[in-house]
Parts: sequence; structure tokens; C-alpha cells
Amino acid sequence: MKPSRTQIKICGVGDVETSHVAAEAGADAIGLMFVEKSPRCVTGRQAREIVKALPPQVTPIGIFQDQDNGQVSNYSERVGFNDVQLHGKENLEFVASLAGMNIIKAVSFDASDIERRLEYWDDDTVTLSAIMVDAPAKGDLAGGTGHALDWSALTSLRMPMDLPLFLAGGLTPDNVGEAIRTVRPWAVDVSSGVESSRGVKDHELIRAFCAAVREADADAG
Repeated sequence: MKPSRTQIKICGVGDVETSHVAAEAGADAIGLMFVEKSPRCVTGRQAREIVKALPPQVTPIGIFQDQDNGQVSNYSERVGFNDVQLHGKENLEFVASLAGMNIIKAVSFDASDIERRLEYWDDDTVTLSAIMVDAPAKGDLAGGTGHALDWSALTSLRMPMDLPLFLAGGLTPDNVGEAIRTVRPWAVDVSSGVESSRGVKDHELIRAFCAAVREADADAG
């Protein structure tokens, strides 16, 4: 069921101040990046400080890409989060090994095979919390590329098991309203679209992004 308003996730948060700005602006979740090759990667200590400072209404989500389940579980326990976003080539068996966690599986958008990619996860042997559709990977790093999707191509897609859809990929304060009106996702996810430079979050852009989401929700009634 779609919530009464579009949920907002600010991904790649790297410090306490930015997490406070996101919370005050109306974000429902923040993403903590544990992929070493990402410019937004945080240490366990940094992540713990951010999580400890978060208000209870904001959910911390750990981001991983092709790491082993021991690493995921270790960070979850040390940092203090139970929501995980998998952004690599993880399979059904891997997700099953993380039973008890709330798993968002990211799927890269490619019009030629997006239906096949989604059908793979239409399997009741695993429990996912949501599917994220993101822009195709750039190089060996999935997500955070700043490339926008063809949103109209998503309108006819059915999510596996009718799971909630997180929409990502090239969203900005200027275009997120159009994306919401076109796709009507359960949640929107932004990273590079609220940055002043690669990996550096811009607080005013975060505020503008959240305001644009709320405006789009109001327009949709």
C-alpha cells in the first residue's frame, strides 16, 4: 500500500550535521554507504555517530555492494541498523542468508531486460522489503551516478510480489516532482542530486529536494 505521502531517502550521508538537516527537512531515511570505492563511504565509527544522533522517525539504511553476509551482519550489529540496501549482484540465496533484516534490493534499469531482472525477485522463498530501480551502473560503481531514468518506461512495470518501489537515479530538486507525478513511487532516493561536488552533500539542496517532494504530493492530492 502506498503511504499517504512519498517517502524520502537521502543516500550517502557522511556526517551528523547532514543527518540533522535531512531529518529537519522531512527525510524518512538516510543511507550509510559501506562500499569502499564510493566517495560517500563511511567508517563504522562515523556511521555509529550518525545513527546515535538520528531522531527516532528517521531510519538508517546500510548500503552494500557485493560484500559477504558476514560484513553486512557485522556492520549492522556494530552500527545499529536493521535496514539494508543491496546494490550489487546479490542473489536469492544471499538475501535468504540475511533473514531478519529489512532488505531493499536495487535493480539497475535497462529497458531491454528490466522485466527479466524484476521477475528474478518474484520468488516467495525470500522476503524483501522493497525494490529500488536505479540508473545503470557507471564503471564498477552502482548507484550515485546522477543519470536519470526514462520514468515513463516504469509506469507499466509490476514490482515483484507487489513490493514497494524506491525510485532512484538522477533525481534532483528540479525533476523529482515530475518523477513522482509520472511513476507514483512509494519512495524516492537521492544522492548526487543533492551534492555541491561529488560526495559532498549540499544542505540547501537537501531542503529543496524534500520541499519539492512535498509539493508534488500536494499536487497529487
